[in-house]
Amino acid sequence: MDRLKGKVALITGGARGQGAAESKLFASEGARVVVADVLDEQARALAAEINKGAGSPVALAMHLDVTRAADWRAAVIECERTFGGLDILVNNAGILNFKGIEETGEEEWDAIVAVNQKGVWLGMKAAIPAMRKRGGGAIVNISSIYGIIGSSGAAAYHGTKGAVRILSKVAAVQYAPDHIRVNSVHPGVIKTPMVDAIAPDDLEAIAMMAPMKRAGTAEEVAWVVLFLSTNEASFVTGAEFVVDGGYTAV
Repeated sequence: MDRLKGKVALITGGARGQGAAESKLFASEGARVVVADVLDEQARALAAEINKGAGSPVALAMHLDVTRAADWRAAVIECERTFGGLDILVNNAGILNFKGIEETGEEEWDAIVAVNQKGVWLGMKAAIPAMRKRGGGAIVNISSIYGIIGSSGAAAYHGTKGAVRILSKVAAVQYAPDHIRVNSVHPGVIKTPMVDAIAPDDLEAIAMMAPMKRAGTAEEVAWVVLFLSTNEASFVTGAEFVVDGGYTAV
């Protein structure tokens, strides 16, 4: 129950899906959590739910558009003002469309790059000085199996998730002297609102391609993110953790 006792975590896209699962799990393990999202009402509702369960104000909802440096600065300042600092950043926010290279418009491409790739960079840029004040920290960047392998569509999504994978390694090397660990997590087919646009039969067919013959849950991803955020992973940095039921092992 105390794997993150005394730690402060900022989780983007924290209002639903994997971010919500991570927010709940982190709070249950003793962290104080900033639930950051553009979905303000959902973020406030989740923070209220977490606080009710904890019996104390351990969660705070924060509006954060990850494409805006000013929003990031405000979020980190709020972490320090409300909870005393920042120890953990989970760059979970992301968007997706399924268009291929020729079908993707320039504005569509730029929008996905802004959230999935630029947002991760801005988040690390804002969080690292605060972590340095604390003597170190942990950053977990959520990529995808499609940052490792390809498929026939979702070109912008694939490109950004591959960038997150390598950017995480760059940051891991650069900030190891500051005792800041940076790792990436690569979910496969996970039952979250992000995949709602996929027809249920199609989603089931994709999930069945994995050796475990099912889709994963947001909670199963959250447990891996939790491990990477704890001192149990003290010698783990620059690594990539696949959570895909064996999909990429075939």
